Amino acid sequence: MSKEEQARYLIQSLIKDMPEYGGVEIPEGEAEQWRLIRSLMNVRPPRPVSQSFLEVQNAYLSQMVKQRGIIDCHGLIPSDLDERIFLWQGDITRLKADAVVNAANSALLGCFIPCHSCIDNMIHSLAGVQLRLECNEIMCEQGHEEPTGSAKITPGYNLPCRYILHTVGPVISGPLRRKDCELLSGCYRSCLELAAENHLESIAFCCISTGVFHFPQEIAAEIAVKTVCRFLEGNSSVKQVIFNVFTDKDKEIYKELLKK
Repeated sequence: MSKEEQARYLIQSLIKDMPEYGGVEIPEGEAEQWRLIRSLMNVRPPRPVSQSFLEVQNAYLSQMVKQRGIIDCHGLIPSDLDERIFLWQGDITRLKADAVVNAANSALLGCFIPCHSCIDNMIHSLAGVQLRLECNEIMCEQGHEEPTGSAKITPGYNLPCRYILHTVGPVISGPLRRKDCELLSGCYRSCLELAAENHLESIAFCCISTGVFHFPQEIAAEIAVKTVCRFLEGNSSVKQVIFNVFTDKDKEIYKELLKK
């Protein structure tokens, strides 16, 4: 199949699976087709999917990931603060590392808003529909929402990373409390402990809770760096911790914190 044939197959299959979108027309452009595929994947409930769909989806997403460009974490430059700590600005879904961290919500099923700009949406979109299925199995077995500050591990599927660590950060709706800071520190610590338990040597953190969860960026970064440094003091199995930032403001905050 050509990439366009793959796109049309995926769109037709997703619409057949969700008849309520039967009136949607398939656009002509590649970017528009990807946007529609992503939108349909975002709203699709976590229910079984055929092996033939997965094969076409995986081939399509693998091409998409390569086209977007893969960044090998081993080529990054260490910080002055610690040779195991790195700073990188860009899209975390492009990073080839043992694990990347997803800032998830308590349902742990990904973002259902079509093409939303959050990291949860982008990770699930490029990993593929099997990520939501895996997360749903975890949550059904658990029997309750994911607690704030804890973490779960899944395969990376079609992402360049081997694994995804899903953690739920605190949501700030009023004055920042000590409890919020403790919970955010718990997110970083839980992910690092999970990485160590699974013999993962490289892990990339997004800026947990600083987006739609409204945690103040400067304080969040201080907590992140302190928690990571404290963990690395007592652990030698994790060889590389990457602070992945997207905005220029976060980059400047972390650059200052990662000086000696």
